[in-house]
Amino acid sequence: MAVIPELDPTLVAQVGERVRANVREAVKVGDSVLRDVLVALIAEGHVLIEDYPGVGKTALARALARSVAARYARIQCTADLLPADVIGTNVFNQPEARFEFHPGPVFANVVLVDEVNRTTPKTQSGLLECMQEGRVTIDGTTHEIARPFIVLATQNPADLEGTYPLPEAQLDRFTVRVSLGYPSATDEAEMLDQHADRDRVLDLEPVTDIATVRAAQAAAAAVHASAPLRHYIVALTAATRADPRVSLGASPRAGLMLFRAAKALAALSGRDHALPDDVQALAPSVLAHRLLLAPGVSPEEADSVVADVLGRVPAL
Repeated sequence: MAVIPELDPTLVAQVGERVRANVREAVKVGDSVLRDVLVALIAEGHVLIEDYPGVGKTALARALARSVAARYARIQCTADLLPADVIGTNVFNQPEARFEFHPGPVFANVVLVDEVNRTTPKTQSGLLECMQEGRVTIDGTTHEIARPFIVLATQNPADLEGTYPLPEAQLDRFTVRVSLGYPSATDEAEMLDQHADRDRVLDLEPVTDIATVRAAQAAAAAVHASAPLRHYIVALTAATRADPRVSLGASPRAGLMLFRAAKALAALSGRDHALPDDVQALAPSVLAHRLLLAPGVSPEEADSVVADVLGRVPAL
């Protein structure tokens, strides 16, 4: 087993800043989006990207993988995609008269699952175990996923024909939901100039490695979080369950994801302790997509629910 070097929060912040600057060399992405992606990486979580085609989702995933010298894989979801196409399968080796495991693309470090809502629920569920537990089980045999491991799944919020909406159990596996949005006119003009004759992602050189990322994950897990902060998170999730606009509020897993994300943000900020500010900064990205709204309530109200909860629940 590889030895993971020790890393303190100050060094985690330095690693995060190097990755952030490197990704921006190839992809025009907002500060909050890149922050949330890095938080998910350091918190050992996953990212759901809801946005329109052509805004840089694939480029973001590729740039992240190249920046940390990680193995990258892309899964293009279609209606006929099978679970075995995602997680792998056993293939019979006739000369040796035995089955061999052929791993699927989820055995990479950074996995882009493009248009995840275009594949069937059966295939979507194939991602559940590997996203939550970091392993897959095939024919009774468990296979460990590579670490670090992060899934960036995309879906087009405006295209609903021929799609299979993600169920609550699947949505709950994503640490954060983000939207890249369209770039500013200046950034878009600059992109036309820089990307006209080449793929800028291919120009990126690694600025760290996966061993350092694992060390950063360990350092984030060791960040101190006080008892009042933990109770604050519990109070926030409980408040979402009591809101009349919500049929199903944030789960205990949602609170755990917010807790881990807050510690990751603290580490990326160079601190050895998490603050209510970390929780408040990340709560919209972590909680809103997990809320099942009451009948007749617009989906856009999820962000308002989280904002209202943050406004009325005092930080302890």
